[in-house]
Amino acid sequence: MQYLFITDCPEIARYVDQCGVDRIFIDLEILGKVKRQGGKDTVISRHKPENVKKVKQAVTNAEVLVRLNPLSSRSTEEIESAIEQGADCLMLPMFRSLEEVEWFCQRVDSRAKVVPLVETVGAMNQLEQIVQVPGVSQIHIGLNDLHLDLELNFMFELMSNGMVEKMATICKHAGIPFGIGGVSTMDQGLVSGKMVLSEHARLGSEWVILSRSFHQRATTLDELQSRIDLNAEIQKVNQIYQTLLGRSQFEIEQDKQALYSAINGIAFRNRSERNAS
Repeated sequence: MQYLFITDCPEIARYVDQCGVDRIFIDLEILGKVKRQGGKDTVISRHKPENVKKVKQAVTNAEVLVRLNPLSSRSTEEIESAIEQGADCLMLPMFRSLEEVEWFCQRVDSRAKVVPLVETVGAMNQLEQIVQVPGVSQIHIGLNDLHLDLELNFMFELMSNGMVEKMATICKHAGIPFGIGGVSTMDQGLVSGKMVLSEHARLGSEWVILSRSFHQRATTLDELQSRIDLNAEIQKVNQIYQTLLGRSQFEIEQDKQALYSAINGIAFRNRSERNAS
């Protein structure tokens, strides 16, 4: 399993690179995001474009992935700026059509890896065509915005209702690496990180974002190191993931049913609370 860590702080980036993080995730997406997620307990990054170069210079092993804005009149400028500053990968969010991915790949022109973020119904429905677009390097399945677009009651319902598995199968048949959402530390989360990781192992997901429990909303290296032993937590994920890869088919099915039961229980409670309000 390979890990993405969200930060635009060079000092934090240098540290997490040393801890074994594979990609530093700089999040420049802001267009429409506050309206889309306003009022929800989600993290909206306020990263600065000029920090792409600083982070790139700070890391030794990790790649730098930059999530840009959805396509707009400024997209060409944003693509050129990120590439000029050394971005290794560019993520396209909130697209709804095959044509948007084709345009984006043409503009990037193989100068960076292109990672379409599948987080709309349109993107999900056209995934079989999207994975065939020249220049697409990897797919990331975004659970939060996709569950909002589908009006589901809990983002992990996309796992229990089979949608994630269908998308994973499309990527595997096309030979395109893929990742799924984020994961909490192994014993935290509405559904524990360990349970979520079990589905990554079953489906063959290769990438996951380390969620807020891994960074504790820290904005400085001192804050991060005082709140969590990141190296130890990543080692714990690695050890558990290796154990998950060695499960029998019976154990895999048991873990799947336990995960889906937990997800559906939370979704039911969320739906009941929504209906009551």
